[in-house]
Amino acid sequence: MKNYKQKLLIATMMAALYSPLTGVLAAETIATPAANTWQEAQIWTTYQLSPYLRDSNLMVTVANGKATLTGTVTEEVSSELAKAIAAGVKGINDVDNQIEVDEAYQGTPTSGTAEASERGYAQLVDDATVTAAIKSKMLWSTLSDGISTDVDTVRGNVTLTGEVSDQTTKDALVKLAKNTHGVTAIDNQLTISKNKKNKALEEDNETTASVFADGWITTKVKSTYMYSSNVDSDDIGVTTLNGVVSLDGQVSSGPERALAIELAKNIHGVKSVTATDLSF
Repeated sequence: MKNYKQKLLIATMMAALYSPLTGVLAAETIATPAANTWQEAQIWTTYQLSPYLRDSNLMVTVANGKATLTGTVTEEVSSELAKAIAAGVKGINDVDNQIEVDEAYQGTPTSGTAEASERGYAQLVDDATVTAAIKSKMLWSTLSDGISTDVDTVRGNVTLTGEVSDQTTKDALVKLAKNTHGVTAIDNQLTISKNKKNKALEEDNETTASVFADGWITTKVKSTYMYSSNVDSDDIGVTTLNGVVSLDGQVSSGPERALAIELAKNIHGVKSVTATDLSF
């Protein structure tokens, strides 16, 4: 019973998160047929974005403000979440929840099967998110200065292409990409070119750091932690003064602490990192 209540709480929070999003998308007044289609799309899209519902074969039909939900989920809490999301969409006045609960239900086909040869909407969103996260981390990092790289993600498998200046930079970029939420594998196709030079290794760090505001540096360090799969951003405090980053808080291990320091050091504008108050 306790576990059920915990899941129900999660479902309620998820509904509260998604409902304002879908409500914003709705037009104030549109023709009923168009409104039905629009509301169906909002509900279905939100299901696809939810990690609790995306693997379920849920269907939605809307008629005159009434949403009818059908399909199968493995837990009652998922059914309640689906109903709460539909009810939160603007213009929905009633929800007929016909979703079946079957603990043995296997969900949608997994990657690698014939039925899943093409990526669904949810997978496309996930892959695009991974690609954006890696590109952002590279953009903020001194590792990629003067280097042209491309990132492509398919079902969590990331392919890196482009030219780098040396093996050290190549390894560092692969590590940066691998340490990103949602990455399952890395296909490293980066090549080493003698014509490529990392500007960060050639320029004086004191000079380049001065052009970056402390607030910008703090934001990028925190964002890098947020995207990273092996660093808990919630437990690390970040402050910056004149390009010197100070880290404090609690991490789970020595390797996590070392990674947090390394990631901060590689952000543009960082002169040095102090982590005496970051313990494990």
